Amino acid sequence: METLVKLYFMVLHFIVPKMKFAFTSVVATAFDYILYLILFYNFFSPEVSNIISYSCAVLLNFTLQKKYVFRIKGKIQTAFLISMMFSLIGLVLSTILISALNTIDVLFHYQYLTKVIVTGVMFFYNYYTKRFAFEGR
Repeated sequence: METLVKLYFMVLHFIVPKMKFAFTSVVATAFDYILYLILFYNFFSPEVSNIISYSCAVLLNFTLQKKYVFRIKGKIQTAFLISMMFSLIGLVLSTILISALNTIDVLFHYQYLTKVIVTGVMFFYNYYTKRFAFEGR
């Protein structure tokens, strides 16, 4: 019985942080996704739309994760700078992916699919880089 309890807490310790991360990410991602589509269909190219929407979502995401997901083990300014450096790399990667996927005709015409694919790929990159930025591990 004791082994089952330990296993339960190990699983819980593994899953709960990712669930919190996923929830805050869903909020920021929804913001990013909606803003991206508005910008693309009304004003800009896919790349410019991604740069603007991603940047705004990064700031929202940092604020939510600072409050609900990670415990900062150092200075908030340091965590912010590290997080923004990783986010800048993420911005470049996501913009490259957006650009590459938009060379496929059907994806160019269905931007909501393009953005969903890119968001799925970036989820894992963002989790581990933000964890490092906030917690140093």
